[in-house]
Amino acid sequence: MATDDARAFWIAAPGIGEIRAETLPAMTSGDVLVRALYSGISRGTEALVFNGRVPESEYERMRAPFQAGSFPAPVKYGYASVGEVERGPSDLVGRPVFVLHPHQTRYVVPGSAVHILPRGLPPARAVLAANMETAVNGLWDAAPRIGDRISVIGAGTIGCLVAWLATAIAGCDVEVVDTNPQRAAVARRLGVRFALPDEARENADVVIHASGAPAGLGVALRLAGFEATVVEMSWYGAQSVPLPLGEAFHARRLTLRSSQVGHVAAAQRPRWDTSRRMALAVSLLADPVLDTLITGESAFDTLPEVMARLADAPGDTLCHRISYA
Repeated sequence: MATDDARAFWIAAPGIGEIRAETLPAMTSGDVLVRALYSGISRGTEALVFNGRVPESEYERMRAPFQAGSFPAPVKYGYASVGEVERGPSDLVGRPVFVLHPHQTRYVVPGSAVHILPRGLPPARAVLAANMETAVNGLWDAAPRIGDRISVIGAGTIGCLVAWLATAIAGCDVEVVDTNPQRAAVARRLGVRFALPDEARENADVVIHASGAPAGLGVALRLAGFEATVVEMSWYGAQSVPLPLGEAFHARRLTLRSSQVGHVAAAQRPRWDTSRRMALAVSLLADPVLDTLITGESAFDTLPEVMARLADAPGDTLCHRISYA
């Protein structure tokens, strides 16, 4: 492989991935060359993209930073890359960084696009940075108060991070709800109470839905207390979502609110931009307990097979890490 060449994961057609050779662009002033160490699969969104389930109306809004190609395919997609700066400004060379970049062995980006990892943060854990950023934004949108009863529906990577962050709010009683009883052990390691849907506590002050399943949103509405807010963090792609709005939704005067990481939450927006938000997300990864959320690792060359498997039958996978060693 030539010095300025690389390899990248592409979705060649819905449900079909492949590794392609890439010719890197010439570097300009302020650019950096990053050698990937790890990347993370954001399973919910990437499964929808891999299977060609991005609605045509969202083709432009769903574009990831440094995406190549177009939906549905061929497209190079992903946004959780951790690497080391090989070339660029002297203060960045040799530094480990997080970049919102697709799965690729080496890449050139502007220096402003890299987020330097704090000293002591293992690069292998930093693949969670994009998920943490989403969790932070979702909790900002939910705006829980001291002492609230908080229910988080869905013990996937995002749901677990939201619940873990919420436990740090003074006096809050946090419960994570999932249909998979195996997630109870994960919740316990994170210091969060777990419940199956039929056993979950009702009358919550704040409910955050992150299961990715329409039935989970129905559970969220059932658990919400009078005039509570339900924050919807799941993205369904082209899937239609039926809701039980003919039950107690109106009588309890519930609020259903969307949360999406593409914009900083409204309450923070006057003072925060995405760079400040990402810096916060990266700093929050210092706790080793978060390694609990990384449930597998595979070599980059196996990514086409791994992505197909995770998109079809994820099993107990939370965050799956890709190694470029």
